[in-house]
Amino acid sequence: MFEPHILLQKAQHSALYRSLLNLALARIIPFNAPHHPKIEKITEDGIEISLPYIRKNLNHLKSLHACALAALSEYACGLNLIRNFHSGEYRLIMKELQMTYHYQGREAAITKFSIPKEDIEAIKDMLSREEAVFRSFTIDTHDQSGNHLCTATVLWQLKNWKAVKASLAPRLQ
Repeated sequence: MFEPHILLQKAQHSALYRSLLNLALARIIPFNAPHHPKIEKITEDGIEISLPYIRKNLNHLKSLHACALAALSEYACGLNLIRNFHSGEYRLIMKELQMTYHYQGREAAITKFSIPKEDIEAIKDMLSREEAVFRSFTIDTHDQSGNHLCTATVLWQLKNWKAVKASLAPRLQ
């Protein structure tokens, strides 16, 4: 069984596992595969992902497409959440995505997103008392030259699978 949080943990200290993680995620999340996002670095509380300046990521003006940048932001935030809220235990649903664009991307983009451990612990504490927690995160993306391309604000719903009433809940053992 594919356990992304374990692979993310191993990829933090190993280039080989980072490569394996990038390959696995391209197959498991096929709608992101054409964009070729690449996990560059994983730290204790964050993740850095690049988006190449390739034809599939460009708009009619030959700059990075708005949707590719939005996908990159959501991807970085979601992976960091999955790392801390294991998908077998918690359901994560993106409820809202708001984008603000600042600069046209004319080279590869890099997004860095981190969640302090204190915030993770606070969310887990709320989940022990509440059925669902809604949390908003802000993700900034820059190009290789440091130009601020966009800011994403993503609202997530986090819920323990035991509190999910739909038949889609995985079988917990």
